[in-house]
Amino acid sequence: MKITHAMVAAAIAATAMLSGCASAPEQASSSTYYPAASSSNRSYYGVVDSIQMTPARANSGTGAVIGGVVGGLLGNQVGGGNGKAVATVAGLVGGAVVGNQIEKNNKAQARDMYQVSVRLDDGGFQTITQDSPGDLRVGDRARIENGRVYRY
Repeated sequence: MKITHAMVAAAIAATAMLSGCASAPEQASSSTYYPAASSSNRSYYGVVDSIQMTPARANSGTGAVIGGVVGGLLGNQVGGGNGKAVATVAGLVGGAVVGNQIEKNNKAQARDMYQVSVRLDDGGFQTITQDSPGDLRVGDRARIENGRVYRY
C-alpha cells in the first residue's frame, strides 16, 4: 500500500513539473526605457542604434522525459506479471510521446523576435522587442509609439 501511495505522489509531482513546462505566450512588444520623463501616449524620436534577433528556443526533450516517467509510473499500476511489464513499457512510450507533443505545442508559440535599440533625441535610450524589424536599419531616424519602433 505504501508503494502505491509513493507512486501516486511521484506521478502527481511529475505532472506538476510537466505543467511547469507550459509557458505564457510571448508579448508582441516590451520595452526598457531610460528617458528624463515618461508618458504613455507620447511618441519618442531618435536614431536606431542596433537591431538584434533573438531566436526562438528549440525543444529540450524535457517533456518527453517527464511524460515517460509519468506514463511508466501509471502503467506500472496496471495488471500483474508480464501484463504489468507490458503496461509499464506502453505507459512509458505513450507518456514520452504525449510529453514531447506538449512541449512542441508550447514551443510552437515561440518565434524569432527583434530587439531594436533607439538612442532618443532627449538623451534617453530605449530598447523595444517586436516581432519584425520592418524596414528599419541601423542609423535610421525612428519614432517609438505604442511600444513599437517605426521608421521616421
